[in-house]
Amino acid sequence: MVRLTADLIWKSFHFFNAVADRELDLRGNKIAVIENLGATEDQFDTIDLSDNEIVKLENFPYLSRLGTLIVNNNRITRINPNIGEYLPKLHTLVLTNNRLVNLAEIDPLASLPKLQFLSLLDNNITKKPNYRLYVIHKLKSLRLLDFKKVKLKERAEAAKLYATKEAEEEAKKEPAKTFTPGKPAVVPEVPSEEQTPKVVAPTPEQIIAIKAAIVNSQTLEEVARLEKALKSGQLPADLKIPGVDVVTVQDKNDGMDVDGSEESNEEPKGAEEHPKNDEPVPIEQPLQDPFDSLGREKLKDETRTVEVAALNALICSVKKGERLANRIHMLRTSDADR
Repeated sequence: MVRLTADLIWKSFHFFNAVADRELDLRGNKIAVIENLGATEDQFDTIDLSDNEIVKLENFPYLSRLGTLIVNNNRITRINPNIGEYLPKLHTLVLTNNRLVNLAEIDPLASLPKLQFLSLLDNNITKKPNYRLYVIHKLKSLRLLDFKKVKLKERAEAAKLYATKEAEEEAKKEPAKTFTPGKPAVVPEVPSEEQTPKVVAPTPEQIIAIKAAIVNSQTLEEVARLEKALKSGQLPADLKIPGVDVVTVQDKNDGMDVDGSEESNEEPKGAEEHPKNDEPVPIEQPLQDPFDSLGREKLKDETRTVEVAALNALICSVKKGERLANRIHMLRTSDADR
């Protein structure tokens, strides 16, 4: 944080703005406290304190010339109740994007007799019920609120709504958050996340099948995907492994419901018990080792092909280097002869 010192004020940029007011630019200095503004010697019509870290709008000296105060993008939560005594000619106040929450926090602005233009945008106070009517009621001289003109209809409605002090006090009250025993707490609904595919730990057979699929892969993407699945030790449920078909024995009694079992018990006792001649029960087929003799031979051949290609490339590069060296030697020899 930076202190607002007299030296900082004297070194800050000052100019005549678009409306021919003399303006002092103090924005973006990480100022936390307003102080030492007496060093301005009341020579400015506009002071810009935007983009700082000011918490309280206070500590102003008597500035009879100051007409515009810009303090947007700060952390203001409190305003000096007697601010009007020190800024008697202030007509424009910009408090956009601060931390004003309650309606009572803007009551000190009623002490500014000539305040006509006010901005409270991006403060939580703007979300209060009848916020605009309350501000219009408190600031009688206001002409523009949040860059919208104050209409006569709004003034009449505000005067009617807050005709008594009791109505004002009721508007300032914060609703108490109470807990009622027996009443379930209101929990905000959280959107359910998209269901992720189930992950199943691989069996030894699946691991062998993945290794075989890596050997038989045609693209680098396929190899990378299978290697990632093999290293992680988990396989997505929708992963299909080509070339491996596992047939397991299914117990038909697992899919039988209770009603079917009761009907079978009601068969006549005289009926002879015969085994049901249904479809033949499939038996589990043994898995073939993907790294059998043919697979190993194929892997050796591919490895040998890669080694031969690398060796040929190395030989070509060596020959090119020899030719280049001979050429350089010839050029040097010819230069020496000259």
